[in-house]
Amino acid sequence: MSTSQTDVREIARAAMKSALAKGAKEAAATFSRSRNVSLEWRDGKVEKINEATTRGLTLQLYVDGRYSQVSSSDLRPEALDTFIADSISMTRVLSEDPFRSLPDPALYEGRASVDLQLEDPAYPTVTPDQRRKAAQQMEEAARAVKGAESILSVSTGFDDTRTESFRVASNGFEGTRVDTVFFVSASVSVKDADGRRPEDYSFGGSRFLGEVPAVSEVGRQAAERAISRLGAKKPPSAVMTLVIDNRAAGRLMGALGGPLSGASLQQKRSFLEGKLGQAVGSPLLDVVDDPLIPRAFGSRLYDGEGLAARKRPVFEKGVLRSYYIDTYYGKKLKMAPTSGGVSNLAWTLGAKPQAAILKDVGEGILVTSFLGGNSNGTTGDYSFGVQGFRVRGGERAEPVGEMNIAGNMLELLKKLTAVGNDPWPYSSMRTPTLVFEGVQLAGV
Repeated sequence: MSTSQTDVREIARAAMKSALAKGAKEAAATFSRSRNVSLEWRDGKVEKINEATTRGLTLQLYVDGRYSQVSSSDLRPEALDTFIADSISMTRVLSEDPFRSLPDPALYEGRASVDLQLEDPAYPTVTPDQRRKAAQQMEEAARAVKGAESILSVSTGFDDTRTESFRVASNGFEGTRVDTVFFVSASVSVKDADGRRPEDYSFGGSRFLGEVPAVSEVGRQAAERAISRLGAKKPPSAVMTLVIDNRAAGRLMGALGGPLSGASLQQKRSFLEGKLGQAVGSPLLDVVDDPLIPRAFGSRLYDGEGLAARKRPVFEKGVLRSYYIDTYYGKKLKMAPTSGGVSNLAWTLGAKPQAAILKDVGEGILVTSFLGGNSNGTTGDYSFGVQGFRVRGGERAEPVGEMNIAGNMLELLKKLTAVGNDPWPYSSMRTPTLVFEGVQLAGV
């Protein structure tokens, strides 16, 4: 059946009304459709092309004090009618949950009217030849760098996605969203003198095709990063200054996402529980959740349950100001809902780029990648494998690897001594270069 924008809305509205007619006290329906095309290129030829279009309807059903969420990709009216009836019957046999309900309609109000510029109108014009040429040019650029004779293999890729969704709830919410994303990437492996095969990568993307980084730069950076790993040694264990590259810092800060969530708080699995309004980091930890940044990857006018998106502080000069609380866990915790998840992180930036920060540091380690490890959301204890470069005399020096950093997140956040002016643009985390003093590094 046709699924034009009008049909999409009619399908979702009809499904919601059908659920109410069949016995649901409240209901919400979300229709989504996504098209993704990816091309993978390896060592001079196309290795894989994949195109997938998915569509489906998700229903949230509140029936006799019980709740379920169900999905179907069969959008035929007769099939949906049976699906909804069966889902209502299934929900009735579940355990009651008095905390389940749609959000307070007041939380839908005040939705920003700004144009977030999430959809590139040029998306339909992207051709298979464009994707192939971009992937080929990345490999050519990688193999043209100094030291390319050590390259073993080059893999590149071009990936683009367009997603549209419409959500309607029985207590008055309606919202439509369309967004596009384009990404290019390159990965290079090289042969070291000792037989090891270090590798590294580069990537970049944007909501708009015209703002994707130059593919020649992505290929060059991937090769240079991989070649720079040749001869990496394990450094001696020590307590050192740690400079974390802006691209890598998102991995570290991502460890805070779980402990900030309502689910972790309610289930006593958060080392940040009870610390609202308290200093948990240095004064340089100053981060706002900002969902209204045009063209950013985490931007939105409303969250997954329809709450109007609002800018709000998460950490303010080291003080924890807010958690991520959805309607369900808000009721359990007796806390006002904020939002169920992170949008964009906007940091209060420093004045210096990474090169100037290294000069200030003098001696230390520049971390460029995290290699495995974990952070315990309940205790805050962490242990991460890292690799990067020794910093000597304020300059990036020899490559180092097979290192591990360990400690506690609350202690680490208080050791933040510098923030760069270089937020990483290809992630909603938007992390700048971060400097931590006195971090335990385990090497030789």
